[in-house]
Amino acid sequence: MKIKENINFIKSEIPKSVVLVAVSKTKPNELIMEAYNSGQRVFGENKVQEMVFKWEELPKDIEWHMIGHVQRNKVKYMAPFVSLIHGVDSLKLLNEINKQAKINERIINCLLQVHIAKEDTKQGFDYIELDSIFKKLQSLENIAIKGLMGMATFTNDTSLINKEFKLLKSKFDYFKLNNTKFNVLSMGMSGDYKNAINNGSTMIRVGSKIFGERS
Repeated sequence: MKIKENINFIKSEIPKSVVLVAVSKTKPNELIMEAYNSGQRVFGENKVQEMVFKWEELPKDIEWHMIGHVQRNKVKYMAPFVSLIHGVDSLKLLNEINKQAKINERIINCLLQVHIAKEDTKQGFDYIELDSIFKKLQSLENIAIKGLMGMATFTNDTSLINKEFKLLKSKFDYFKLNNTKFNVLSMGMSGDYKNAINNGSTMIRVGSKIFGERS
């Protein structure tokens, strides 16, 4: 498996301003170290326990991103080290992250996950909820909302994917007007990251194009 070549190829295709999150979920530490040794420092996991185990074992200059659905009772395990939580999809979860960040004397960076896809299985706030959430954020002093995250519909219909990404970008721009910390728009995965970047994504989450298909 040519992990180094895969990373170099993706980086050659994307603008320097776009952050590549290497999705390392289910991958062993040896493969993560191959990516690390090729210069990759940002990795994404979708299970807290797995991320904690890897954080303990692997170099400490890795930035760990939590990209999966987060259960509130698991937040305390990643609160000491997580760099960015992508999938924040409820006020209750925000409150728990704030509480655990306070205990660890940290400010934890988060993205609000927005439901942009046609599938009901995907998580996230709808656009109406976002407005009310922003009004409640002032009291959460140990959280920094850095931007938005969304997952497009899993389809070959690129016009639908582009429409969903465009709408999320317009919401991102709207909230950015009143929020100086807002600088991350996390959208795009192995199958659609080029579309996402064309529509304004600043961060892409790529797994199979780096590590190969999941076994």
